Amino acid sequence: MLDFYTIVIGLLILLLLLGNVFFPYLWLDLVFFFSALHTGYKCHRCLSRKPPITLLDLFLAKVQKHPEKPLVLFGDETYSYRDIDRRSSQLARVLRDHVGLEEGETVAVFLKNVPAYLWVWMGLEKIGSVMACINYNIRAKSLLHALSSCKATVLLTTPDFKAAIEDVLPALKKEGVRVFFLSEDSPTEGVEALLGQIRSSSAEPVPISFRAKVTPQSSSLYIYTSGTTGMPKAAIITQSKLLKVSHMFRMCGVTPKDIIYLPLPMYHSAALLLGTGGCLEVGCTIALRSKFSVTHFWDDCRRYGVTVIQYVGEMMRYLCNAPKTDRDRDHCVRLAIGNGMRVEVWKEFLYRFKPIQIHEFYGATEGNVGFINYIGKVGAMGKTNFLHKKLAKFELIQYNVDQDEPVRDEKGYCIPVGTGETGLLVAKITSHTPFSGYAGDRQKSEKKILRDVFTKGDCYFNSGDLLMQDHDGFLYFQDRVGDTFRWKGENVATTEVETTLATLELVQEANVYGVPVPGHEGKIGMASICLKDGLPFDGKEVYAHAKDCLPNYAIPRFIRIRDMLETTGTFKQLKSQLVKEGFDPVIIRDPLFFLDDLEKSYVPMTQQIFSAIAEKKLKL
Repeated sequence: MLDFYTIVIGLLILLLLLGNVFFPYLWLDLVFFFSALHTGYKCHRCLSRKPPITLLDLFLAKVQKHPEKPLVLFGDETYSYRDIDRRSSQLARVLRDHVGLEEGETVAVFLKNVPAYLWVWMGLEKIGSVMACINYNIRAKSLLHALSSCKATVLLTTPDFKAAIEDVLPALKKEGVRVFFLSEDSPTEGVEALLGQIRSSSAEPVPISFRAKVTPQSSSLYIYTSGTTGMPKAAIITQSKLLKVSHMFRMCGVTPKDIIYLPLPMYHSAALLLGTGGCLEVGCTIALRSKFSVTHFWDDCRRYGVTVIQYVGEMMRYLCNAPKTDRDRDHCVRLAIGNGMRVEVWKEFLYRFKPIQIHEFYGATEGNVGFINYIGKVGAMGKTNFLHKKLAKFELIQYNVDQDEPVRDEKGYCIPVGTGETGLLVAKITSHTPFSGYAGDRQKSEKKILRDVFTKGDCYFNSGDLLMQDHDGFLYFQDRVGDTFRWKGENVATTEVETTLATLELVQEANVYGVPVPGHEGKIGMASICLKDGLPFDGKEVYAHAKDCLPNYAIPRFIRIRDMLETTGTFKQLKSQLVKEGFDPVIIRDPLFFLDDLEKSYVPMTQQIFSAIAEKKLKL
């Protein structure tokens, strides 16, 4: 009998050893899968209630549980859960009673990272209004486009943006958009200051009847994304999606005791949905900074006792490139959550700033699928397994980059790629994984849907991203397709930049694209342009126009003068060859120019400038 038990125990040990060899991540896969399953069940129960339990309700529950707990640390200021709750109730009453805002109307928010962002958001939730998060870097036509696409009736901002507001104020009044400053006084005629009224308003809880029409499918937010084509679009974030996404921080191991450092812009989904939403869901504290600063990053972490940081790849590269100090490992950060970190930066970060658990994730703002690298495998932006694929039906399919379209077989269906091959990520649109689309023109949403992908009549969300999956289920980002590239942590819509350049008198046609730069995340902007007959290139004029009309991250750093711009048979501009040729003056024989901020002009590109960029001696 003893020999029998010895054999059984030996076989079990052997199975465990074989399991670790052939399925090294099995247990972690199972733990994460059941965690995701539990989270999904919790969200379903909340949303099935009538009225549904939303993120606002979770926030209000935290207010009742620990009203005096700090929610926002900002400079020398501290705002408790009760402070944000009371101020949001005051704002809700002013917007409803004084401004006359009705449930379901859209309010655009044009703010920097300030505590007001949070109480404005919660205030709008309390009266069932939709908050449109406007990028505070945009100006003029881009700003007007953003406001019109979401049909905003009210714009909330501060006197910090006085010049930008006055530039478009006549057009806003013509469209019926009312502008208010969140300040004591207004420096602009025709813009009312609301802060005095907000402070004197009642801070008592707002009745649920003020948001009686809210359902899981109701829009909570509009967050702007360039997607892969056209001008920036207002992605619809429903109450259902908001609640589900806000649970990601908990799934990554964030607890109520954590303090999250948030220097990323709150008009993006990463900082607002995952960072701020995740904090409200878990019930922890945010250390908020108006803007990312390499100089102040670790000092802030030490000052506030930060335990969790949220990042984008560019931010981590800046930290690694900063001069080393004796205090590099003097901090309490235990967890980093973000996306876009390159392998070499990842390794350097862990080596220099001590081992920190890193959870890289993937997820498009408007997308219906997401991934988390819960293992911590360096370089991977997520992990999947056969159980995950049962819940989220996604696939990587063959894609023709030059034709800018999926490859289809003789039956007209898309073709999955093999393990280790690069393919376009598509995710099936179902009742459990819906695609809410964009505000406004339905055609914008339709362009993101692929039909008849594997069977007649099926619908898949087109992510516009090329990924690769290895044998262990780890996913790696390869490239972005279409008319968008990413620079300085921002998505740049090439159509918008092309339209801006085309308004110049000397420009006949423009083709804008992103080109890779050694040692930098993403791609930097470059434009190939055709000049009108008889008109010379004027570097100072183009520089001034670009600076006036575009945010800094979207301004093309290089300009290439072409006799003609190649197009496809359907007259779509070709970019792939231009991207491959980049900005090397040895390769390019066309006139080539570089944006020089000191000269306030585009100056002729030289081999010396190219070498300085390649050797990282010239800051871009």
